[in-house]
Amino acid sequence: MKKLLLLLLIVVPSLEMAVILLSWNLIGLFPTILMVVLTGVLGAWLAKREGLQAVRRAQLRTSQGQVPGNEILDGICILIGGIVLLTPGFISDAFGFLLLIPATRELFKGMLQRMYERAVRSGNIQFVGRSAGGWQQR
Repeated sequence: MKKLLLLLLIVVPSLEMAVILLSWNLIGLFPTILMVVLTGVLGAWLAKREGLQAVRRAQLRTSQGQVPGNEILDGICILIGGIVLLTPGFISDAFGFLLLIPATRELFKGMLQRMYERAVRSGNIQFVGRSAGGWQQR
């Protein structure tokens, strides 16, 4: 996992710089800067809108006495998408928008669900239960 993270920290920024330089050469400096800024602004607006909708749906499910599991996964994807959109670059923007658009977000929610289930099965996640005396960890 550490090797993958290190690889991502080296490869992704390098690819982002290459795509930005390619864009700069193809369409010019100012259009490239404008596109990076516009995707950031559009991404921030979309993240806010989708995040507020996810919070409203979670509140509704909670008020109905249900656990908002799907809405929590939505919120995690929206948060990651919003953070990724704040980094300048076209590759990260594409990934961020995929996390913010409801139809494509479903793919990532399935991946998050499978990762969570694997972590529970392997014992990396332990559940905390509540007893009469308060919270206890098993």
